[in-house]
Amino acid sequence: MPAVTVVCRQANAGDIEPLHSMIEEYARRGIMLPRSKEVLRRQIDNFVVAEEDGRVIGCGSLCLLGPDLVEIRSLGIMEGNKGKGIGSKLVTRLIELAVEQQIPKIIALTYEVSFFVKNGFTVVPMDVFPEKVWTDCIHCAKRDRCDEIAVLKIIG
Repeated sequence: MPAVTVVCRQANAGDIEPLHSMIEEYARRGIMLPRSKEVLRRQIDNFVVAEEDGRVIGCGSLCLLGPDLVEIRSLGIMEGNKGKGIGSKLVTRLIELAVEQQIPKIIALTYEVSFFVKNGFTVVPMDVFPEKVWTDCIHCAKRDRCDEIAVLKIIG
């Protein structure tokens, strides 16, 4: 039996259901902000998915926070698929998209610091990103006691 390869591609409207299910599972565990199907429909062009044998098994998105800053968000892998390099493939694709858009700074807020460091990011103080704080954090239930770590990658 030939090995199945994972492909990272632009998400489309047909991916909304699996994206929603995956993000909701992470949100239930308190490690990702939930996204409604309507928000996913509006933001589908910002998402990439990892697909294996026709099934969406991972996702991630870029959110523009300023003219020189994007955030990687909604990065997740379906259970049973972790540890296979899929997250790194998604991050690589998202970095490529930032390069194509000529955006030099990429941030993420994460609990998986070692993963991002392995992918070329550096830990930084969260307060260096007021754009993020005022865009999303203001609406987060954890805003006064945030336990995520900010990471940054500067391109070029």
